[in-house]
Amino acid sequence: MYYLYILYAATADKYYVGYTDNVQRRLSEHNTSERNTYTSKFRPWEIKAIYQIGSGLSDAVRIERYIKRQKSRALLEHLVTGGELHGVLTQLVRVPHVRD
Repeated sequence: MYYLYILYAATADKYYVGYTDNVQRRLSEHNTSERNTYTSKFRPWEIKAIYQIGSGLSDAVRIERYIKRQKSRALLEHLVTGGELHGVLTQLVRVPHVRD
């Protein structure tokens, strides 16, 4: 099963979108990896939303790329707050244990 996740770094007021098959492992990697990456510059990160995509890696990649191409903070905040989804995003299913 693949998930789309949205992380937030309060120290920099930035969001990050990714996909994985293990959200907790990826969060740990973003917060502790010694590699010099985009997310290493804005630690610590916290999970703001998790969406279940399905079992296909290609769907996960396609949806993540779609969201990143939008370059829209408003879209990310809409996803974080659990707003209604349209278009390609309608196949996302919000994972309930992350909701506020």
